[in-house]
Amino acid sequence: MSFEQSWTTKIRKYAAESETLGKLHPEILNLIYEQNWFNLYVPKIYGGLEKPLSEILRLEENLAKADGSLAWTVTLCSGAAWFAGFLDPQLAIDIFSDSKVCFAGSGATGGTAIETDNGYLINGFWKYASGALHATIFTANCTLCDKNGNPLLNNDEKEIVKSFILKREEVEIIPEWSYIGLAATGSHAFKTKDLVVGKNRLFEINSALNVECPLLNYPFMALAETTLAVNHSGMALHFIELVEEYFYQRSGLKRYTPEQVSYFEKDLHNLKANFKAVRKAFYNTFDSSWKQFKETGIVNDDLLKQVSKKSRSLAHRARKTVDALYPYCGLEAAKKESELNRVWRDLHTASQHSLLTFEF
Repeated sequence: MSFEQSWTTKIRKYAAESETLGKLHPEILNLIYEQNWFNLYVPKIYGGLEKPLSEILRLEENLAKADGSLAWTVTLCSGAAWFAGFLDPQLAIDIFSDSKVCFAGSGATGGTAIETDNGYLINGFWKYASGALHATIFTANCTLCDKNGNPLLNNDEKEIVKSFILKREEVEIIPEWSYIGLAATGSHAFKTKDLVVGKNRLFEINSALNVECPLLNYPFMALAETTLAVNHSGMALHFIELVEEYFYQRSGLKRYTPEQVSYFEKDLHNLKANFKAVRKAFYNTFDSSWKQFKETGIVNDDLLKQVSKKSRSLAHRARKTVDALYPYCGLEAAKKESELNRVWRDLHTASQHSLLTFEF
């Protein structure tokens, strides 16, 4: 058994228990810590893996094929730790001295930050922080305000939003994750009240890096869209893998005519081929953008738009493929304890992420 097969076997062994727990099983968390998956992007100088995004996407897709909750948690937590290169270096050294460091956060602007003599006064409430139950660090977007609480505006008369680092002991976790899928991600809300943090807690992404790690600065929006897309892809691959097993085991199979079985097999073949083509187009486009980024340090706007479009196409094709195959699987597919039903629920929960809502 290869190394990849061994961790896939382990992940799937504990996936159902993770869902029941509402958080990743301790054995799965230990695997993440052993493999350092929460620090996929983090510079080696801080103890991270410093993997290129081209490798990370393939890994996250394989993790999603093993289990959606595990992959989503690794994707979102490691994605938050991507900010490492933009942090104050001493702050980063302190944060990553913890061998079980884990970032969680929210992309929404849920708080306010008032500048004080020594730092910032932060108040806010943020939803959907995947991995919140084992996170050691939270990232939070805040609107900068004057001392009277009025939002500060930039030259375009838009509110100024900045990102901040908050420590686990500085926030309160609010249990709010009660959705049908991705249950083990523990994507709860968090809040803080009248918290004063130092000025070194503020950071800006895709600005000048504070550490020598040039491949870290790939455009963040494209990074977010591609990593979410491969999660959809991996879950769809898992679903497709299970479909034949469920179809040929369903109790009503003996009532089907040879023509009906043949129809299923042809439909499965065509759906798989269509999905494979969309997935290949996604990776071809992303790989072109990554090549350009490595060679020039930038990705041109036209190519970034194509990366976004292909990411959305992959996510939507994954869901449509799964939905087209679902009716072939019988009532076992609707049984909440079944593996196939869990994959279906995880994918449909993931599909509600706002970044990939529209296919255009």
